[in-house]
Amino acid sequence: MISDPEAIAALHRADALHTALTHIVLEGGDLGAIAEAVGDALGCGVVFTSTDGRERAAHLDEAQRETLAANDLVDPTGRLRVERIDPDGTAVGKGEALVRRVVAAGVDLARLVAVRLDGSIHSSDAHALERAAIVAALLVTRVEAVTAVENKYRGDFLRDVFLGRAGEDDYVAEHAQAFGWQLDRPVMVVVAVLDPDAIAALAPGPSERRAWQDRFAHAWRQVAATVDESIASVNFSREVVTLVPVDPEAGAGDGHVAVDRIVQAVRGDRGGGRISFSAGVSRVAQDLSELPEAFRQAQRSVEIGRRVHGTGSVTRFDQLGLHRLLALVPDSAELTAFASDVLGPLAERTPEAADLRETLQVLLDTNFNVAEAARAQFFHYNTMRYRVGKLQRLLGPVATDPHLRLDVAVALRALEIVG
Repeated sequence: MISDPEAIAALHRADALHTALTHIVLEGGDLGAIAEAVGDALGCGVVFTSTDGRERAAHLDEAQRETLAANDLVDPTGRLRVERIDPDGTAVGKGEALVRRVVAAGVDLARLVAVRLDGSIHSSDAHALERAAIVAALLVTRVEAVTAVENKYRGDFLRDVFLGRAGEDDYVAEHAQAFGWQLDRPVMVVVAVLDPDAIAALAPGPSERRAWQDRFAHAWRQVAATVDESIASVNFSREVVTLVPVDPEAGAGDGHVAVDRIVQAVRGDRGGGRISFSAGVSRVAQDLSELPEAFRQAQRSVEIGRRVHGTGSVTRFDQLGLHRLLALVPDSAELTAFASDVLGPLAERTPEAADLRETLQVLLDTNFNVAEAARAQFFHYNTMRYRVGKLQRLLGPVATDPHLRLDVAVALRALEIVG
């Protein structure tokens, strides 16, 4: 017979929670209802998050939120740092927080975090939380099955909009409203793509890649909804497309601020399993007729931006400059041939050629000011003079011939485009 008063109380709490969870399942409740039932039954704060810590439902008071933040368990974007909370308990002030995985059929679905400010969480309560996580897994699985169908339908519709085959503008705008979207307004199209190296390291197989892509798309939808619930955000298999609204009076600057805010929130502090991604941003599409071109601009921006600036870049179409024109050349072999004709040995894929190209770019940027270029590359002045001589032997009078200098500058950009 159990005589420990705390253990007896914990059993009563677990029994009350079991009853509450049964009612929630039978009545078709949501994660918010489960969080409230767990919090009320166990006398603690409860929050359900995505696997990387983005809040999905919570039953927390201000004191509990402030304590979590004070213990560095919340990042600047509001993401709960679930990776810092131990399943066996992590001290938060005079209390404790612990985390449980919400899993179904071996698939990570969410996280359940409980926090008590006035002491540790009893082991019986921890077992009750595991039971709650199982119920939450059933609910999340059901919701995600429905959501997957809805998202595919939304994605097919938006793809038709970009292809110009969705119908008349009035029909498109009205149909979009059924999804909770507002498309008939100025927007910037953002295309976000997981970086290949990052996804290859974490997801070797197709099923794992799909799981990461779905998680990535969910993060964009969730964050975009906090900015404006009428934002369209869909998953196109390998890219997430989001239409960020722009205030007509504020202009493009307003859109860039909103895009930066969303990107920062999705990226977070890269904890909790966040994965590296790149994004491309279109010009402002003033109406539905301009969306197809804006989508192409965003796709071009992310592709070129990743080649030129590397992974994790956010590239705006207006910033592409000469790269934008070069990207219009359909045959990359033509760009390679042009670069080889102009640069000769400098176009080769060798460390020495890459090193000289870097010096050449610095000289172009400094208008062939040898002293300034030497300082920029931390070379001795005479070393830079020697390099200038070597470059001119390979390329011709690039320091004095403006037409040759233009060809060389374009050739260097062409090499960036073809990777």
